[in-house]
Amino acid sequence: MATTFFRRIARSAPIAFPVALGSQSKAGSGAFRFSAGAIAALSGGFSYYYLASGNNLVYLDQAKEETGPKTALNPDKWLEFKLQDTARVSHNTQLFRFSFEPSAELGLHVASCLLTRAPLGYNAEGKTKYVIRPYTPISDPEAKGYFDLLIKVYPDGKMSQHFASLKPGDVLEVKGPVEKFKYSPNMKKHIGMIAGGSGITPMLQVIDAIVKNPEDNTQISLLYANVSPDDILLKQKLDVLQANHPNLKIFYTVDNPTKNWKGGVGYVSKDMALKGLPLPADDTLILVCGPPGMMEHISGGKAPDWSQGEVKGVLKELGYTEQMVFKF
Repeated sequence: MATTFFRRIARSAPIAFPVALGSQSKAGSGAFRFSAGAIAALSGGFSYYYLASGNNLVYLDQAKEETGPKTALNPDKWLEFKLQDTARVSHNTQLFRFSFEPSAELGLHVASCLLTRAPLGYNAEGKTKYVIRPYTPISDPEAKGYFDLLIKVYPDGKMSQHFASLKPGDVLEVKGPVEKFKYSPNMKKHIGMIAGGSGITPMLQVIDAIVKNPEDNTQISLLYANVSPDDILLKQKLDVLQANHPNLKIFYTVDNPTKNWKGGVGYVSKDMALKGLPLPADDTLILVCGPPGMMEHISGGKAPDWSQGEVKGVLKELGYTEQMVFKF
């Protein structure tokens, strides 16, 4: 059944599923066993509660039918998307594919995320309480009829428990898109990226947009940090992209290297940044996404109001300004 699943997925997403997953996968047939831990969101974002009630079926923006593809997302309504399949990416990470009308596009811009929600019981007034968490899809924004979410397994997490409970045919409530960073072709000569763990998802969205556009000459340098080689998400896909696109350079670093590891060791350092990123300049932009500790070390976190805040850490020491850095 797993073989059938990957053959079917390969026809619609030849890199996103089979190349990224290798052989560590199963079809979402109900036989798939989830880890005992919960699953947490990957967008390097936030979590909060929301009080509301009522469900909506997937909404298609009919106003766009005459001028462009129909879109499945609605920024003002929570809509239900059906889980089509799941697959295992690594020892603690899974891929979820959700479907909608085959003739429609999701309506996602680069780089944007979705909001997802799950019920958490009731408050003192008897109203449904929800946990809401953002996710960055890793599928092509122009893909029709589906989108993919990459989910990492953690020991706890309220939204993750909902994901772990989903079976093919179940639905997920989604609203969006929420634009985080507006990318346009050739907006900068060289874009550097520093990602930690699940922070690769918005980077991949930008990378895909650049390399699939023959008119986009942007150079890309990615520093990707993880705990161990086994924790490097989507490494096979990233390696294929690098091999096929000379404007993409990737450097991996891990905290716990294996005997045969040939990449960097430890946190992203000033030396790694000097060697792997474009120098500070008006035509340079550095994108950063990762866990809070990494963000503080590299660029400083966002301000309390979720604005970009000042640049700190390694990037400040190397001379990058607020205009040269964007924090997801």
